[in-house]
Amino acid sequence: MTGFGRGSATDAKWGAVVEISAVNRKQFDCSVTMPRAFAAALEARALDVVRAAVARGAVRVGVTLRPAAGAGASAPLDLELARRRVEELRGAAAVLGLPDDLAASALMRMDELFAPADAGDDGDAAWPVLEAALKQALGGLLEMRRREGAAIAADIRGRLVQLAELARDIRGRAPEVPKRYAEALRKRLAELGAGTGVADPDALAREVALFADRCDISEEMTRLASHFEQAETLLASEAPCGRALDFLCQEFFREINTTGSKANDLDITRAVIAFKTLLEAVREQVQNIE
Repeated sequence: MTGFGRGSATDAKWGAVVEISAVNRKQFDCSVTMPRAFAAALEARALDVVRAAVARGAVRVGVTLRPAAGAGASAPLDLELARRRVEELRGAAAVLGLPDDLAASALMRMDELFAPADAGDDGDAAWPVLEAALKQALGGLLEMRRREGAAIAADIRGRLVQLAELARDIRGRAPEVPKRYAEALRKRLAELGAGTGVADPDALAREVALFADRCDISEEMTRLASHFEQAETLLASEAPCGRALDFLCQEFFREINTTGSKANDLDITRAVIAFKTLLEAVREQVQNIE
């Protein structure tokens, strides 16, 4: 699920701004970008906070940390790093045929160039401010994801209703399949016997019974009904359900595929194809939820 959040916080010594974004991904993947001087002390902590709130998706976190106004802390410019960045930008502009319009003001937008000399030793002092800004940003991100999740859940529920209707049609038609087979078999035997009738009714009954056993889909239909109940339970839960629903879709496919293999009926086969097509749309939506 996608989303964006922004948070800011400050205390007597530090000010922090955090922007966080997320896009769809089956697994959890998070990258945190912050001034190099703070990375060793704070990056892992920030990652733990995000992981506790987000179970699935590609998450990008951008952190700005600077001394608070009037804190008396200095933030000297890293001249060597600034020189390298300017050279890299001018080299890229030359290769791409872009005008070289770099000005000193551009350096002010490169947060990595400014960090107190003791920032690495002051990670503990800066963490409360960063944590507050990060949690605020996460709140905005999660709210966007909740709204998107509610819309996707409604769409999935609607598709599950259609799948359940197809399953009911298949279940209702299944008992007629052996009857039609028996009638077709009697007709064929009558034609072959030139009107003499069926010589061995018991043999016919055994053949029909074997056919009925081979095309019996009652177990598959029972398991499908159970899967529909589990899907609704997962969608109604507040816990992350994307992976569980993904697995459940695989089980839906397994049962309907077996049904199609056993059915021996054109109308049931058509319903199975429609079921698979609609199920694929559900699986695509499931990839988008946590």
